[in-house]
Amino acid sequence: MTSTDKPISPLRQRMIDDMRMRKLSSQTQASYIRVVKRFAKFLGRSPDTANAEDLRRYQLHLVDSGISAISLNANLTGLKFLFETTLDHPALMAKMHTVHEPRKLPVVLSREEVARLLAAADNLKHQTALSVAYGAGLRASEVVALKVSDIDSQRMTLRVEQGKGAKDRYAMLSPVLLERLRAWWKFAHAQGKMLPGGWLFPGLDPVDPLSTRQLTRAVHAAAEAAGIDKRVSMHTLRHSFATHLLEQKVDIRVIQVLLGHKKLETTALYAQVATDILREVVSPIETLPLM
Repeated sequence: MTSTDKPISPLRQRMIDDMRMRKLSSQTQASYIRVVKRFAKFLGRSPDTANAEDLRRYQLHLVDSGISAISLNANLTGLKFLFETTLDHPALMAKMHTVHEPRKLPVVLSREEVARLLAAADNLKHQTALSVAYGAGLRASEVVALKVSDIDSQRMTLRVEQGKGAKDRYAMLSPVLLERLRAWWKFAHAQGKMLPGGWLFPGLDPVDPLSTRQLTRAVHAAAEAAGIDKRVSMHTLRHSFATHLLEQKVDIRVIQVLLGHKKLETTALYAQVATDILREVVSPIETLPLM
């Protein structure tokens, strides 16, 4: 321990242990700890001394700060774990209620825009990683977690280990995407940037994978270079994958499996943005008798 390191408080250590016991992901654990630290800073004292009124004041503070519904609910979830699990005071959270999250239609790129974006990526690694996000419909976290051994060229699948919800699944691997992956592997292997059996998209140090933050910066830069004025994120490529499949008449239940969605209603949202399908629908006004 260095002189600048602060010892972990017994409360935080207990919360960490509680999260480990429940096998929460490292990302979830880090999120919950940040939530509790922000609450402690607002409170000005240890969060285990808080009462129901303190929690009420904090939620009002978050609302008045202009926080989004998603972020507000994430804060309440973290505090709920602290008070209900670690501190065993569920009554304190009894009147703390999550808020409705307005559902917005996802941003979707046209096929031409996707092609421009991929071509505009600043290097082969980023171009290939973005191609995987679109070509297989993977989340950013799933792309960076891929290993070379996850590519199955015989069955034409990508193995996604411990995706959202800690579930394994298989994603599709098209011939075009396989060729792009082979080109990237040959380049990275020749440069000594890829370890045997290591990450498919290694970071600066091949021992570590490319981070989702680096991938996010890459997609933003590619969108700007391609002259795309939509709000593009890594998830936009996943949205575009699902929408384009739906427009190709792929069964929505198949798309649900490919995306790893638990509920069909989540996948059904793409029917609202599949413009090719909407254009094929004949309006009833077209069938009215001539006046």
